[in-house]
Amino acid sequence: MAKDPTLPPAAFDPPQVDEGLDLPIRHEELVVYTQPLSAPAEQYRRLRSSLVALNPDGAPRTILVTSAVEGEGKTVATLNLGLALAERPRSRILVVDADLRRPGVEHYLGLPRRQGLSEVLDGQLGLDQAIRRTAARGLDVIAAGGSPDRPRALNVDRMRSLLHQWKQRYDYVLIDSPPAYVLTDPSVLGAATDGILMVVRLGTTERHLVEETQRLLETTGGNVLGVCVLGAPAPRGGAG
Repeated sequence: MAKDPTLPPAAFDPPQVDEGLDLPIRHEELVVYTQPLSAPAEQYRRLRSSLVALNPDGAPRTILVTSAVEGEGKTVATLNLGLALAERPRSRILVVDADLRRPGVEHYLGLPRRQGLSEVLDGQLGLDQAIRRTAARGLDVIAAGGSPDRPRALNVDRMRSLLHQWKQRYDYVLIDSPPAYVLTDPSVLGAATDGILMVVRLGTTERHLVEETQRLLETTGGNVLGVCVLGAPAPRGGAG
């Protein structure tokens, strides 16, 4: 894809593919990595098992992770699910930060801000250049990139092409998207993925918003696989 000469210079430096290998994952909410024996970590592994069970042929899959509104924890859920999937032997997992307005993947992983998806969509950065390895074996990421002051809408046609290319390299591609009730990007993009996972924070998300968001996603052709509930109490008896 040719670079658009009318675009302003990139706001961040290009990624360094291996710099994340030396940056330990320490954020306490990434429990699969920082608290692997905890009950919340086991809940993400159960979610992993459920998704794998829906894919008996083991084909590469693209999954959009979204929520109804901001603040429900979709980025935390995306990364924990990615970490849980990466625990499987010989698995290759890619997490893509497609929330170009409020990116969070680099923050939770302790990575410096770099160019990413925005620059790939604009033709300013090659696909191989955008992929970054992390301290978690088997987990790669593509940051949102772009300028925080000038967020852009997703080019859905271009994203379809990228999804196809990513599936040639990875077992699972998890797309951390903007909230689906607020913006149209997730609804359109969701139809291009193999499935959609909705994140709901128990006790804070109004039920009618969850139901309306699911309806919007399904109306545009999305396949809602299920709901990831955050803030639920651990099962009695520990991790089980």
